[in-house]
Amino acid sequence: MPPSYARPELLGSTEWLAESLGRSGVRVVDCRWRPDGSAATLFAAGHIEGATRLDWSIDLVDPDDPVPLQLAGPGTVAAAAGRAGIGDGTVAVLYDDSAALYAARVWWSLRAYGFTSSRLLDGGYRRWQSDDMPVASGPPADVSTTFTPRADMRVRVSASDVRATLTDPGVEIVDARNPAEYRGQEGVALRLGHIPGAVNIPAVLLTVPTSGEFRPADELERFVSAAGLTRGRRVIAYDGSGVGAAKMAFALALLGFEDVAVYDGGWAEWGERPDLPIER
Repeated sequence: MPPSYARPELLGSTEWLAESLGRSGVRVVDCRWRPDGSAATLFAAGHIEGATRLDWSIDLVDPDDPVPLQLAGPGTVAAAAGRAGIGDGTVAVLYDDSAALYAARVWWSLRAYGFTSSRLLDGGYRRWQSDDMPVASGPPADVSTTFTPRADMRVRVSASDVRATLTDPGVEIVDARNPAEYRGQEGVALRLGHIPGAVNIPAVLLTVPTSGEFRPADELERFVSAAGLTRGRRVIAYDGSGVGAAKMAFALALLGFEDVAVYDGGWAEWGERPDLPIER
């Protein structure tokens, strides 16, 4: 039998969720996202029964930050979570249809403010549909509640935080972008390359392409071991702007890594600042 995840409770299967629908304290949240803003229409056409919605790019980011897509402050996140029915004592089940990218970003955003009882639906909405599970149409359920934010300063870092760790042997940095971006062969930032000392584990490798489910523990372990990441050390994950990095943080949490932070400024910030060192 292959090894299991160190923290299997972070994932929920479609069978488990089908049995849990309607239970008090279980809140299903649709995190699907489209760059053209059509996710709300997509939700109205079909979603998991009883689900609410969160748009990570609107509800959970700071529109006034000069660095794009930075995590919003506690008041904004608390209000958005409360509107979505995520509150104190709730178990939130998050799903998307993009191999967990946006569900993981929501998971990390909530975790940054002390909410640790989220699960990702393994395989997301596509697995739910392929398993012929119940769907509904129409607007989100109205289940507003109270979310009390408690900032967890360990799970989010800034550019200055990252720069301060570059010579710290107790900190490892993982770049979750594709290999060509990591090597500085492509990209859209002012400068191309990666943060000095970072290893590369593309976020796309963490899930199975055909199903969107997270790869088995032994396969994830091989990626982590090949990159040289070590349990017991602090890990900082980044990508372009904190989406693939959040998925990386989630996968590492599945494997039992306990001290993982996301640099949500990512290459969108680091690559634009000539004062920050790069490698190619």
